[in-house]
Amino acid sequence: MQLIKAKDISHSFDYELFKNIDFELNSSGSIAIIGKSGSGKSTLLHILSSFLKPKSGSVVLLGKDIAKLNESEIDEMRRFDLGMIFQFHHLFKGMKAKENIEISSMLSNTKVDEKIMKLLEIDSLMEQKTSELSGGQQQRISIARVLAKKPKIIFADEPTGNLDKETAALVMKALKDYIKEENAGLILVTHDKDVASMCDEVYELENQKLSQIR
Repeated sequence: MQLIKAKDISHSFDYELFKNIDFELNSSGSIAIIGKSGSGKSTLLHILSSFLKPKSGSVVLLGKDIAKLNESEIDEMRRFDLGMIFQFHHLFKGMKAKENIEISSMLSNTKVDEKIMKLLEIDSLMEQKTSELSGGQQQRISIARVLAKKPKIIFADEPTGNLDKETAALVMKALKDYIKEENAGLILVTHDKDVASMCDEVYELENQKLSQIR
């Protein structure tokens, strides 16, 4: 099943960032986008995830043309079908790890899958307040919070940027196991070529163009 189909995507600020980009993501697939700082990786991710309108071109998410949806329809898609993982975790610090994850599942009407905690090796941290956890532990809690809503597409912007190599590998395995089991898809932006190599396909954004390099 095709999860994302983007056609002729172009975007600019004071200068042209990229132009005429085509992109597709299918279920159970994972794609990494690499590129130098300032090449437009995060901007492209925000366009593909509906948070930014391109200057030109179209984005179809889960069979729906984003340009033809109203704000409430887009909000509903974001709430139930799309998951966003960032480099910084944005957790509720006064709450326990378990409560942070449960809020996500409540808002999306899903049930927390205990396998997610085991995959991310955070099952022993559930009763601790997030303010008591290390940065790496907090990042894994934030990823579990995203997976708890059972998204069909995961968008990840430098999800392992603050993690050591071993923890980054653990996170990538958990994400890939999730998308295979749920027939979901993963698109991530990273500067880490080791992390990128764990995805099925790797693209590079350079000189305003997106090219597949693996």
